[in-house]
Amino acid sequence: MAYDMKLKELNQRLYSFLDNSPTPFHAVSQMSQILEKAGFTQIFETEDWCLETGGKYFVTRNQSALIGFIVGESDPAEFGARVVGAHTDSPALMVKPQSEIRDNGFLQLGVEVYGGALLNPWFDRDLSIAGRLVCQSVEGELSSHLIDLKRPVAFIPSLAIHLDKEANKNRTIDPQTDLSPVVLQLNKNQELREVLQKECLNEELIIIDYELYLYDSLGATELGLQNEFFSSGRLDNLLSCFSGVEALSRADSKHFCVLVCNDHEEVGSISACGASGSFLESVFERIFVSKPLSSVFTSSMFISCDNAHAVHPNYKKQHDFWHQPVLNGGLVIKVNAKHRYATTSLTSSIFKKICLNAEVPVQTFVSRNDLSCGSTIGPMTSARLGIPTIDVGIPQLAMHSCRETAGVKDPVYLSKALEKFFNFPHSVSV
Repeated sequence: MAYDMKLKELNQRLYSFLDNSPTPFHAVSQMSQILEKAGFTQIFETEDWCLETGGKYFVTRNQSALIGFIVGESDPAEFGARVVGAHTDSPALMVKPQSEIRDNGFLQLGVEVYGGALLNPWFDRDLSIAGRLVCQSVEGELSSHLIDLKRPVAFIPSLAIHLDKEANKNRTIDPQTDLSPVVLQLNKNQELREVLQKECLNEELIIIDYELYLYDSLGATELGLQNEFFSSGRLDNLLSCFSGVEALSRADSKHFCVLVCNDHEEVGSISACGASGSFLESVFERIFVSKPLSSVFTSSMFISCDNAHAVHPNYKKQHDFWHQPVLNGGLVIKVNAKHRYATTSLTSSIFKKICLNAEVPVQTFVSRNDLSCGSTIGPMTSARLGIPTIDVGIPQLAMHSCRETAGVKDPVYLSKALEKFFNFPHSVSV
């Protein structure tokens, strides 16, 4: 496979982004840095906004959701806003508040399953810990701090087959009792907070609370005889976040361009920073203070980016025979008659035209009739705002595993399509 320089450079940036984004908090921090480097100014919801035509801005909420936007020169009632959406969260194991378990000479951590995680792949991995600490200073002031131990500090050992003869036939996992990781390099007199305090904070700060995640410490890795594929944690959906922020950073100022990266999609999106919350709508209200939002939304288009199911070579029957996306085969348009995806024939046609202009191949995914279908932030955003929407994504394998796999060509396809969408010279409405 020809691995040209542009593709290699973009993927190296993607791998670095993935490796440095073990939690939604870190992902938003990484995206903020990319936007600041591209000339975007951070603004805050607590302040008055003085937006200038051609200005580039971004705002965050809860440190885990981000909206970046460009105040375009064109008339939004005619050309609308070009909006790209993704989500910062992924299925994971989160450390419980009272987490220390001491038994049989081990120090273990109690964990809670976040989202619809595949649990089997978490066993026998070299796990690290990252997240957000809320601390108090000697003066009594509270502050938040992002931490990442980076090194392997924990593992969840499998039970030997000698002690479970049915392991390869009927293995079930009790998330309450079977997932407590053994924490490395700690003795029974130490606590998790002590290690975090020593490695991540100065002596004047006291940890009050935390939101901590376990993650596979092995970074993004290319694989295949010709490096056709790559694997990493959190491809669903940090790959879309990265592609969106890269495209926005290269967008011109002719039209209104918006990137929204919500949190909590994997648990239903019902939160202040989720797609069912007020974040995006409140930002639109502050951008378009002199325009009726309904006229802007009608002329706009929302591309909901969330990875799609590639056909699994060992389980081809799980796909509809006529809709089997393949890795490195291009972007996937997701369609569902029950509106679990928000794609319509109008939005699909516009997106296909954009991809044709960008020289990006397109595939289609429709679930089998006898299988349930997942959903995205697309239908929620479309219903809340009344904005024409399409659901797309790159094809991947092992969705919701702690390590997922995609093709090396597809991130470039997505970045090219989103950049073309932001800079599309024509109206994005029909």
